[in-house]
Amino acid sequence: MLKVLGIDPGSRFTGYGVVEWGGGKPRYVASGCIRVTGETLAERLRCIYLGVTQVVSMYAPHEAAIEQVFMARNADSALKLGQARGVAILAMAEQGLQVAEYSAKKVKQSVVGKGNAEKWQVQHMMQAMLALEAKPQADAADALAIAVCHLHTQQSLMRIGSVSGSRRGRMR
Repeated sequence: MLKVLGIDPGSRFTGYGVVEWGGGKPRYVASGCIRVTGETLAERLRCIYLGVTQVVSMYAPHEAAIEQVFMARNADSALKLGQARGVAILAMAEQGLQVAEYSAKKVKQSVVGKGNAEKWQVQHMMQAMLALEAKPQADAADALAIAVCHLHTQQSLMRIGSVSGSRRGRMR
C-alpha cells in the first residue's frame, strides 16, 4: 500500500495529511497542523523543520508531495512561504523521501474538479472522499488534498504504464 504525506507549508501553520491507497481509493491515515512558533525567522523555520521531521518519523510515508510556490501580491509573504517550503522539503528529503510538487490549481482540479475551487470546497471534498466525521481544518484539508492529488497522479501514471505495453488496444 502506497502511503503519501502531503504538506501545505505556511509561516504560521503548516498543514500535513497522510493518505494511503487501498482498495482502489484513497484512505485517510492522519492529518493536522504544525503550529509555527518562535520569535525569529530562524526559530520559526526550525519549528517547521522539526515538525515535519516528527510527522515523517511518526507515519513513515513512502512518498511526499508539497504545494508549489505561487506568486503572491506581497513579495514578503511569497518569500516567507518559499522559506517554509524549503525547510519542509529538506526535512522530507533528509528522511529519504522523494518529494513531488503540485500547483494549487492542479490539486484543486484533482480533488474538486475545478482549479479555482474555494477552501471550503476542498474541505468538503476531503471530508466526503476520505469519509471523515467532520471537515478538517483548512490547512490540514489542503495537505490531504495534496496527498490525494499525488495518489491520483501516481495511479494514472501506473495505468498509462500498463497500457503503453499494448498494441492497438490489445495487451501483448
